Amino acid sequence: MNILFVCTGNTCRSPMAEAILKDKRNDFSVASAGIFAGEGQPISEGSRQVLEEEGVEVDHASQPVTQDLLAWADLILTMTERHKQALAMQYDGHDEKLFTLKEYVLISDDKWERLKSLYSKVEEKRVQEKDWKEASRQELEEIEDIENSLPDVNIMDPFGGDKNVYRKTYQELQEYIELLIGKADDNK
Repeated sequence: MNILFVCTGNTCRSPMAEAILKDKRNDFSVASAGIFAGEGQPISEGSRQVLEEEGVEVDHASQPVTQDLLAWADLILTMTERHKQALAMQYDGHDEKLFTLKEYVLISDDKWERLKSLYSKVEEKRVQEKDWKEASRQELEEIEDIENSLPDVNIMDPFGGDKNVYRKTYQELQEYIELLIGKADDNK
């Protein structure tokens, strides 16, 4: 499985996620990129220090998100909902494999399928009916209920913080990458 982690600059969260997953498993192909990344920048000092403390090797040079990287990936995991939305708006054809890391591991497939179905029904009514909001009231209420039950899907951004902030981000990433591994194993 090819997994692409995406954050803003590809110097903090996504390279940490890539390094953690590579350290834990070698049966995945893993890469990372940034929506606004420059080419060839090193991992941030805070991320490097925390990974070294944890005994996780990292050899990283930043890279921007490209259509080729997105096509390569079987699974695209962003660090925030905004990263996910930016990719969905900029690049067509990847919605089925695009998630935040947290939503991918925390939200059941049934709940996702129900949300997609509800959004499709609302969109059909929006196109076909003049008073589509009233016609979609039941679907919109159910969408709101489901979305209100969802957890916060954003990974904390340590950029500019002290080493303790980077450590907290590392711990958060480690927790959700363990869940990612478990989900991948369950789907084998």
